[in-house]
Amino acid sequence: MRIPGFGDREIHTLVSDYTGTLCYHGELVNGVKERLIQLSERLDIHIVSADTGATAKKHLSDLPLTLYIIKGKHEDAEKREYVDSFAQEHVIAFGNGGNDRLMLQSVKNNRGLAVCVDTGEGCAVDTLLHAHLLIHGATNALDLLLETDRLVATLRF
Repeated sequence: MRIPGFGDREIHTLVSDYTGTLCYHGELVNGVKERLIQLSERLDIHIVSADTGATAKKHLSDLPLTLYIIKGKHEDAEKREYVDSFAQEHVIAFGNGGNDRLMLQSVKNNRGLAVCVDTGEGCAVDTLLHAHLLIHGATNALDLLLETDRLVATLRF
C-alpha cells in the first residue's frame, strides 16, 4: 500500500498479542474470529501471548493461525525475539500491554507497522509511544487490514 509521506508498505504477516488486544476480560471480542479467518487468506497470522487468562488456546485453536504462548518470565523480550524472526518491513504488529512494547518498537524501527489496540482494558503508555497509531477495538484494528484505505488515511502526511 502506498501511504503518502509515510512510505510504501507491503504487509505479509500479522503478529498480535491476545490478552487485552484481541480479547476483553478473557473473551474473544465479537467479530474477531471472522476477521482472522478472512485475513488468513492474505496474511500469515501469529498470535503471541503470555495468555494471562489461559483462554487463548480455547478461543483460537480452530483458526488458521499460529499461536505461540510465552514460556519465560521476560515476556517483553520473548515477544520481541519472536517478531524479530520475520522480515519486519512486512509485519504489522498489534499490542496493548507493557509486555508488547519491545515487539512494537522493533517492528516500528524496522519499517513495519506498529499498532496499539485498546479493547477497553487500556494501553501501557510505553507501548503507545512505540506505535505508529492507536486504535480503539480489536475489530477496528483488523479492519485496517481488510480496508487498507483506513491505514492510508490515518498515516499519510
